[in-house]
Amino acid sequence: MRMFKITDENFSVLNTDTFDKRRFQEILEMSSSLQLLIEKAALPTFEPLLGDIWASLYKMKPVITATEVDGLLSVNKLLMEVIMGDEQFAYYRNFTRLNDLASAIGTIMLGEKANEWIARQSEEDGVLREQARKIQLLRRQLQNQQHQEADRQSLEDAMNEFKVTLQEIFQSNREGFLETMGQARQEATQLKDGLNSLIGGISAGNAEAELQKVPLRDKIVLAEKMASTKMMKEIADWAGRFKRIARKRQKSKQSHSASRRGVTIGNDIENLLSVEYSFYTHPLMKIDFLRRFAERQTMQFEQKGPEILNKGPIVLCLDQSDSMSGLDTPAKGFALALMSIARKQKRDFCLILFSSRSQTFTYGKGKIRASEIVRLAGTYLRGGTNFELALNEALHVIDDSRFKRADIVFITDGEDRVNDSFLESFEKKKQLKDFNVLTLVIGTNMHTVERFSDRVIEIKDFDDEGSYTAYEV
Repeated sequence: MRMFKITDENFSVLNTDTFDKRRFQEILEMSSSLQLLIEKAALPTFEPLLGDIWASLYKMKPVITATEVDGLLSVNKLLMEVIMGDEQFAYYRNFTRLNDLASAIGTIMLGEKANEWIARQSEEDGVLREQARKIQLLRRQLQNQQHQEADRQSLEDAMNEFKVTLQEIFQSNREGFLETMGQARQEATQLKDGLNSLIGGISAGNAEAELQKVPLRDKIVLAEKMASTKMMKEIADWAGRFKRIARKRQKSKQSHSASRRGVTIGNDIENLLSVEYSFYTHPLMKIDFLRRFAERQTMQFEQKGPEILNKGPIVLCLDQSDSMSGLDTPAKGFALALMSIARKQKRDFCLILFSSRSQTFTYGKGKIRASEIVRLAGTYLRGGTNFELALNEALHVIDDSRFKRADIVFITDGEDRVNDSFLESFEKKKQLKDFNVLTLVIGTNMHTVERFSDRVIEIKDFDDEGSYTAYEV
């Protein structure tokens, strides 16, 4: 049960207004982490403390009130004075002010670290521990009784005693608290970067723009999942790395495909042959040059733009048998990078996870919601390896007209037998539906996959140079 609400008048130690209090309540409603933090916090005024932390991050000019605060908020004011008095906090605010997401993540991390620090000090200091117990007892009494005035005064007195003891601790160990707050800010920054890696595309500098399209509630849920799950952090790290590589491979592909091939006629100044420039500067040839240029008859290099190749949908068949479990996080980061290519190029994307069974995820135009990232991160099939199962599912997907002329990327570290009759049928479908298969084999025999693939590349792991070929599909 929450005893105090930040919407109560003056229940803040900052210059917060009605908008600030209402907006924090909306953030609080979206965040299960903040709600849990309030429930387990040692201080009864932790909800307004979180509201003030949020306001200190979000507001353009947050100021701690100089007047005397409600007696129950004496500890909150002390903590906010220490938090906001740190020059590193002032620098961190450059990234959080007027930014809903950054402020929400910062509030979660600073709140968690502050509560952990208070709990740790209470365990180590006998006086503080007894004061904390007294506060909890008075808090329960205040919640359970109808006549609360006397109990409220007793709780105020206990909070003031707690504040005095905290002040003494700050005098001897202020740096320890500031270091803890610094760790919280660092972790919050890492979470924000992780969201950019998971949700952002492969274009340089577009991560923030991509994040803006995602509902705030979904971003908070994904950030909380990353904060509590090591695997999500690792997937985000891999996704960020692979997206940077994918961007370079796509850029290299485009620059190589745009080249001068042969000579044609036209009036593109940038591609004119050097001899035409000499005609322009020659007094006897200049008029003839201008006539031919106006009629688009001057000689120029034939410019071939980026080839319109491999622009169909992408189907990724990803082995999730037992032997691939050690590569699960880079594999999912790899899949998200490939998906970001599809999103940038507005290509449909299908992910087929397979082992001795399969599971299929389809993402229109490569778009994936935050909830789907969480679901994907938590999915691992295990079991044996069944190539035919995966390929049959790919064929089923390609039967959808949207997936005609698809590129199939098939990734496995296993070996499996494939019937001749199936291969014959598969080859006919490949010709009919006009799709190609690129297979990445992780340190195993390539004999079987060569029978159904257009190209096979042997790699050591997902960070192998050969695996990056998939980013050129």
